[in-house]
Amino acid sequence: MKSLRLVLLLLLANVFGLSAQDKAEKALEKPNYVLIVADDLGYGDLGFTGSSQIKTPNIDKLASTGVFFPEGYVSSAVCSPSRAGLLTGRNQVTFGYDNNLGGVQPGFDPDFHGLPVEVATVADHLHNLGYVNGIVGKWHLGYEDQFYPLNRGFDEFWGYRGGGHDYFTASADGKGYQSPIECNYKTPQKITYITDDKGDECVDFIHRHKGEPFFLYASFNAPHAPLQATEADLELYKHIKDERRRTYAAMVHRLDLNIGRIVQALEAAGLRENTMIVFISDNGGPAETNASINAPFNGKKGTLMEGGIRVPFIINWPSQLPAGKVYKEQVSSLDLTPTFIALAGGELREEDKFDGLNLMPFLNGEKQGRPHDEIKWRFTISAAIREGKWKLIRIPDRLPMLYDLENDISEQHDVALQNLDITKRLLKKLGTWDVQLPHPLFLEAPVWRIRQVEQYDKTYRLTQPVVD
Repeated sequence: MKSLRLVLLLLLANVFGLSAQDKAEKALEKPNYVLIVADDLGYGDLGFTGSSQIKTPNIDKLASTGVFFPEGYVSSAVCSPSRAGLLTGRNQVTFGYDNNLGGVQPGFDPDFHGLPVEVATVADHLHNLGYVNGIVGKWHLGYEDQFYPLNRGFDEFWGYRGGGHDYFTASADGKGYQSPIECNYKTPQKITYITDDKGDECVDFIHRHKGEPFFLYASFNAPHAPLQATEADLELYKHIKDERRRTYAAMVHRLDLNIGRIVQALEAAGLRENTMIVFISDNGGPAETNASINAPFNGKKGTLMEGGIRVPFIINWPSQLPAGKVYKEQVSSLDLTPTFIALAGGELREEDKFDGLNLMPFLNGEKQGRPHDEIKWRFTISAAIREGKWKLIRIPDRLPMLYDLENDISEQHDVALQNLDITKRLLKKLGTWDVQLPHPLFLEAPVWRIRQVEQYDKTYRLTQPVVD
């Protein structure tokens, strides 16, 4: 298939000149990337992660025909810092992005209230490698113009700068969740249902740029609040008695449909084989606020329990990766940017300070062993480290907690006192890293820190609901 496409492109090059030939060959050398990010998705709310209540055939197919990472993590338990790590390949706390992005607190400079301009994004790197880069949807990495996607390596933007949006309404003078849609390549259409509108823009991007290597950041806000679904989708899930859960299920269903449309667009354009699709959520589900379920994991968005940071994680690339592979070692969202750069022909330089690494040598068998001997997190009042089967969590109002994830995947049994040598060693390693980190560039309001501590004392659902 690749050779046939090359012949056709070379025939066109004879008509349009040598530059077309060069462009054709260059396009085939480099893979396309589609990075699909769900927002506040519960780990257990997809078919392939255990849900029989919510139907997600398109996402399930990406897993069954690609590589699924059951121990895939994000670098933070909330949206904005998680995305800062995802789009840079660096643990965001190493450049001061410790908190979620909200209002500017007294004493902090609004000029630094976003992803630092000196930190390169994956779009910056890929732009230098000849890619056209587009973002559709949520940005949430700074409101000021210096942080704007078009100043951070992206060529096209259809979306909004904030952390969420109303699903039915956008106003020219709207604020917050009803803010206007911003777009640099056309006059934005009136919102219908924003998940569908994002699907439209992703499909359009693929068709417009099918002749050149591209990176599409499909940044959905589903199923983030507000809980809003179409009447047709609510009808499909009317058997679910809990209203919030019913609406949430309908929102995930609509997300799945639009992911299917993206895959179909790639197939129609003849790009499926040479396109790497990544599916991930930016953090775990917030549970009580959007009725998501992180089963079998304990915790939720905002905590460093597994339910806050372990997410559905898929890489699908038909021409290069086997179908149905389950890669059981720990990987991180920080690995995606270095992987994209390396496969595009770029160099992973020491000065880029990547905390992630290129996953492909591990996936194709060139390298053996674990990609990461350990993974560390810090989020406002909390910090954690995972080393092999052991995971230690540190929060301010109690002794550190230690879990054996090999035998206690739901983090039900704190074994810190029974394993004091391991507890002390991991606490020392975590603390040594922590004290070397820079000061946060900005802080959330204090009320969020209080809520985070409280979340560790709540009980979370660890099993799937019985299907009505």
